[in-house]
Parts: sequence; C-alpha cells; structure tokens
Amino acid sequence: MPAKRPPVPLSRERIIEAALHIADSQGLRRLTMRRLGDALQVEAMAIYHHLPRGKEALMDALAEHVTSVHVEPRSTWQETAKAWCRASRELLREHPGVLALALTKPPKGATAIAIREQIDQLADAGLENAAEAVRALRAFVFGSVAVEVQQSGWADPEVDEWVRRDERADEDFERGLDALLKGLQT
Repeated sequence: MPAKRPPVPLSRERIIEAALHIADSQGLRRLTMRRLGDALQVEAMAIYHHLPRGKEALMDALAEHVTSVHVEPRSTWQETAKAWCRASRELLREHPGVLALALTKPPKGATAIAIREQIDQLADAGLENAAEAVRALRAFVFGSVAVEVQQSGWADPEVDEWVRRDERADEDFERGLDALLKGLQT
C-alpha cells in the first residue's frame, strides 16, 4: 500500500488561488466559504485562521490580487503607462469572475501601493498631473475589460465556451490607449 501523502498546508495564497478558480469557473455568487473549504479539503472554519474577517476579507484579497500590478519604469512615461495598462488588462482578463470586485472595492493594501508607485513612476518620467492620469488610465482599463468580458459570453449560462481572446478587442484596446495617452500629453 503506497504511503499517504501529507495534506498541502493551508496558506493565504492557496486560499486565494482556490477562490479565484471557483469565481472564474462558477461565478462569484457560487463562491461560499463552505465551497471554498471543500475545494481546499479543509473545514470552512480553517480558512478564518488565514482570513479572520471571513468572506469580506476574502473579497478584499481577491480584488487586491487582480488589481495590484507592478511594472518596471520604461524609457518614457508613455511606455511606462502602456506597460502598466497592458499588465493590468491581462490580469483582469485572467480572472473575469472577480471583475465586479475589482470595479467596486476601494483600493487597499497592495493595490494602493501599486497605484502610488504608478503615480510616482509617471511623475518621475515628467508627466504633469500623474495622479489624474492614473485615474483615467485605470478607468479605461477597467471599462475596456468589462466590455470585453460582457461581449465574450463569460457570464451567459447559455454559452458553452466563452471567447478568451478577441483580436478585435486587442486592437480596440491599443487604439483607445494610444488616444488616451495623446490626450494626457496636452
């Protein structure tokens, strides 16, 4: 008889990954502490050791996970802004199940730090009103991803397979990003 493998220790990261999987595959409404515990093969109460505020802390952690993006500064503020927007878009597209949280939860923790870093990078590269620019860039990224997810069929129960990649959406995103960056230059 083969030796029984010890269980994988529960961690905040493991909890978040399992919660993302449930939210992305079944929707945010189906994410319960009991279902999460089942997915992790633990009692739901064990999750509270890592997230003492329970489901509210889990929702905050999920929102933070998909909105705390970091990029290295590029040669110009425009290139830095593009890198940040592209990375943010990709992370949000990977987890459509928590897009609603990303849109509604106020920036906290790692997200607030990432936003401050972005503002500093753009300001250091010479962009005036960098804070206003970051707000506009975040609104553009979140809005474009929301439209893309809506058009993909992800949340439609009648759709068997949703479209994860749409070349037209990529082109629209890049065109809109270029236009926004030109507007921020003035």
